[in-house]
Amino acid sequence: MIEVPVIECVAGRGIRGDRYLDFKDNYKGQITFFSLDVFDELCTALGVHNCSPAAARRNVITRGIDLNGFIDKEFEIQGVRFYGTEESAPCYWMDRAFAPGAQVFLKGNGGLRARILSDGKLRSTALVPSAVS
Repeated sequence: MIEVPVIECVAGRGIRGDRYLDFKDNYKGQITFFSLDVFDELCTALGVHNCSPAAARRNVITRGIDLNGFIDKEFEIQGVRFYGTEESAPCYWMDRAFAPGAQVFLKGNGGLRARILSDGKLRSTALVPSAVS
């Protein structure tokens, strides 16, 4: 994973330049989110040092947001609309990416998978979603 200042979200398709762009119709994981707060807790609990949240292989890193609260809800960030589809469940690979025990630790907090509902760009800054009625 590489950090970029801007990503282009394409409604119903994914992120321009991402390997999952146009992966399949109505794909639940057109974009994924991960909490920096959860990453910090993981590092403390497992004694992980010198690791990046990018190891979680999620597209967008957030802070101060309960991502699970957006499952089955529409929300908006920087003018781009999303629909939270499900938890981005951690797999066995997390134990290799972070440390043994990471998969179990992240169960229930592995991030959020979402569909992209409108075109737009997300810029690297404090990403704070707002609920959409």
